[in-house]
Amino acid sequence: MKLLKKILLALDFGKSSENVVGSAIELAKVFQSTIIPLHVLPDDITNEKVSTLLKETAEAKLSEVTQKILNEGVAVKAPLTLSGTPYEVISRTAANADVNLILIGSGETQKGDVFRLGTTAERVIQKSEKPVFIIKEEILLNVHHILCPVDFSEASKRALHNAITIARKFKSELTILNVCEVPKSSWFPSGSFMELENDLRCKEDKEQFETFLEEFTLTDITWTREMPKGSPSEEILSVASRKMIDLLIMGTAGRKGLNRMFMGSVTEKVIREVPCSFLTLKSEDVISLQLETHIRDIEKLHKMAMELMEDGFYEEAISYFRACLNINEMHVPAHRGLARVYEKLDQPEKAAIYRVNAKDIMDKIWYQKIEEEVRKLRGS
Repeated sequence: MKLLKKILLALDFGKSSENVVGSAIELAKVFQSTIIPLHVLPDDITNEKVSTLLKETAEAKLSEVTQKILNEGVAVKAPLTLSGTPYEVISRTAANADVNLILIGSGETQKGDVFRLGTTAERVIQKSEKPVFIIKEEILLNVHHILCPVDFSEASKRALHNAITIARKFKSELTILNVCEVPKSSWFPSGSFMELENDLRCKEDKEQFETFLEEFTLTDITWTREMPKGSPSEEILSVASRKMIDLLIMGTAGRKGLNRMFMGSVTEKVIREVPCSFLTLKSEDVISLQLETHIRDIEKLHKMAMELMEDGFYEEAISYFRACLNINEMHVPAHRGLARVYEKLDQPEKAAIYRVNAKDIMDKIWYQKIEEEVRKLRGS
């Protein structure tokens, strides 16, 4: 079962490329993904010799990257050397190859720069419908703490669903953030009226936040929620810095707060200034669960069910455990697995039923073995 099948690794061979390759390898190991390396050559070089030399150099470097990936035991497809405008080629290749994710460096910047996102990376986020994972320069992919800002939109739902699965796979902590955006309009007759309006607004947002979170299964992960008042971009950046966030995961098509337009000022400010690596999602998920439907081997079914349960796909795990019981209703591991799943789903009554079933079957097997031994001793 692969949750993240293909990663398009876009390389510019800058000084941060080694870190980008290392991050791709780490991600691919966690999700058992296949990497597709890509380098985009300029298409405006008129000197044929220079063009040929650039292509040969790029192919040689891509070959080295491919070998490095293989040496780490990660699957890799034949590297691609294409020509054109980088962000257009990257976006088009990602769509044609039907990858789950584009992984790219943030671009090289000067020390002290406020805007720490290169033009190509920003354009890829804008252009591509695929999720985009931006690796910040000189920052290793050690995902211990994830931040996911939400604004209750479909885009933020998608972001949080993916963040939960990624947190489980990396065994990392997750902070879910909703910013109560308070107006600073001067039309209020007094400060007390403005404060009252802001309190009411934040109370409504808090209730909506609670309702929003009820849609998600947060079992088996360490998570916290935060709901500060203020400017969304400033609060996201503040929490990312204060909590030493390793990875920011956010939707880029929200209705309010995070993104008022296609890529509004809030989103633009956050992705340019956030100090950590980040993942943006627009209309597609990073995590794509593709289940095998023709498995008949009970041990393979049980293994798949256990993996699904560990990754938080509880309903799917139930289907696979029940498929085991369809083959053999005495399959104790499946009964125990169902008991564990229903415990995680906070359904103790159903969990108790399958726990008792497992015990009764084990008792029956035990008594049958005793009876067989007694018969042997009696010579019957």
